[in-house]
Amino acid sequence: MNRFLLILLIAVAFRAGAQETDLFIPVDTDTQLIKFQNVVEEPGDQDELFKRCIYWLNGYYKDPVRVTSVRDKPSGKIIGHHRFRIYYWDKDSIKHTGGMIHYTFTIELKENRYRYTINELVLKSQTNIPVEKWLDKNDPAYDPRWDSYLKQIADFVNAWSANLEEKMKPEPEKKEDLW
Repeated sequence: MNRFLLILLIAVAFRAGAQETDLFIPVDTDTQLIKFQNVVEEPGDQDELFKRCIYWLNGYYKDPVRVTSVRDKPSGKIIGHHRFRIYYWDKDSIKHTGGMIHYTFTIELKENRYRYTINELVLKSQTNIPVEKWLDKNDPAYDPRWDSYLKQIADFVNAWSANLEEKMKPEPEKKEDLW
């Protein structure tokens, strides 16, 4: 009896571990489109935050001038367009390119805070496919790879925003070495 319970317990634990957790993808209630957005409290006036953001852009993107379409210092707004690859793995665990995701980012700066938004996510192909299509598991064309693609998008945005938030922090004050 104890052996049976042990096997049953292991099977239940294995099954629970194998279940995928639901991935949180934020969808704008008005537009029904995916929209990652966050407001970050950070000390500094609008000009200082703008400078830090430009510094971040120059370090994050290879060609930041081409990436940004708007750099409006008086309004504190930066808009850019870029892309990243997504992948899938076949049954032999060989990695393949799933496509190129194009996205728009907007960074709005105000005194002591800024807001970033990533939206307008599309799979670039012969026709642009909005990634919101991948949220519909009832779609007759549903492909299990879509969940992996959505996770890759969320992971990209999390890494992008963590990098931005780190670079937007003020430089630590340098203390003079008094001796």
